[in-house]
Amino acid sequence: MSTGRTPPTEEASDVPPFQFRWLETGAAALDAVFQAIVAARRSIRLEIYIFTADIVGNRFLEALTDAQRRGVEVRVMVDAVGSVMLSNAFWERLIREGGQFQWFNPFQGEGRFGYRNHRKLVVIDDEEAFIGGFNVSEDYHGDGVLHGWRDLGMALTGPVVRALAATFDDLFSRAGKPLPAFPPIHRRPNTEIYGEGWTLLLSGPGRGYHALKRSILADLSRAKSVRIICAYFLPTLKIRRALKKVVARGGRVELILAGKSDVRLSQLASRSLYGNLLQAGLEIYEYQPQILHSKLFVIDDAVYVGSANLDVRSLKLNYELLLRIDDPEAAARARQIFAIDLAQSRPVEPSRWFASRGLWNSVSERAAYLLLAHGDPLLTGVGLKNRLSGGVKVL
Repeated sequence: MSTGRTPPTEEASDVPPFQFRWLETGAAALDAVFQAIVAARRSIRLEIYIFTADIVGNRFLEALTDAQRRGVEVRVMVDAVGSVMLSNAFWERLIREGGQFQWFNPFQGEGRFGYRNHRKLVVIDDEEAFIGGFNVSEDYHGDGVLHGWRDLGMALTGPVVRALAATFDDLFSRAGKPLPAFPPIHRRPNTEIYGEGWTLLLSGPGRGYHALKRSILADLSRAKSVRIICAYFLPTLKIRRALKKVVARGGRVELILAGKSDVRLSQLASRSLYGNLLQAGLEIYEYQPQILHSKLFVIDDAVYVGSANLDVRSLKLNYELLLRIDDPEAAARARQIFAIDLAQSRPVEPSRWFASRGLWNSVSERAAYLLLAHGDPLLTGVGLKNRLSGGVKVL
């Protein structure tokens, strides 16, 4: 059975080497992307989960439209559920200038509405790319301390940009219409693309090989130090066991999770796991100043950055991307970013945590866990089962 692995990319002599630049707040990421759009000469690919018609979204729309007007090829892909409040009319100016826009998995007849494109990706002129957790919305345009959600991103150059552009092109070719009963397995983007010092991990709904989970589990199996910042934390049982084994063999696991969340249900589900993890010796902290939206995993000297959370939806149901960087410099700065956020976080003390667990807390957290860990995947897949049992052929 094919594993979905892609051989290392060939780094041509005319392509610059792989380089990265941290964008350490949501504002830094959005400002860097905006400036790149303004300076674009040939092409812009923009793929986002949430695009909001606020001051930031309108500013981006104007920049994209201006770019198309001056001859840049502009293509935009937005998830139909993530941006459900955005109307088709919002994009008319861009389309009139010749720009291309597509909803990913739109609401049209039957389809797999539960499978969403949660990726955040911008590729400029096939030369520079931006990834991270940020969306195009005023909520993300802040420092995560005094105002705006806490987020981060990364700017990239080198061969990884071509790989990211190719993944955009693949999904864009399938956008604009509902997903079939199940994404065709041979086109399911559960794959690993290797380069010098980096691995691009792509995932989507489907059975079998899952690049994100496999890579994370492989790193955890030998890890001594694990630092994770995660907005929505509901890892699979295998990942939870792997985290506990790090501590059991003398390592250290530190988690910065959401003290404030835009999805209360997700926060409750995460807290349902605290007791078991604290008993195993994991350290848990909750970020306090603003809503936490960052995704950063530092496992020894391996760094993961991108769109995926450690939750069931990111690991099983969504289209996601993570970049794994095997680089001491990247890991050192990632640990510094972790330390900065740790200083803004409150530790979850085991004695106080267990003392605070009343009946209502326990019941509500357990119900949230069951709904998100089991109910969401079941409801997303039930239509597939019914349609297959009715003899519908999966194309």
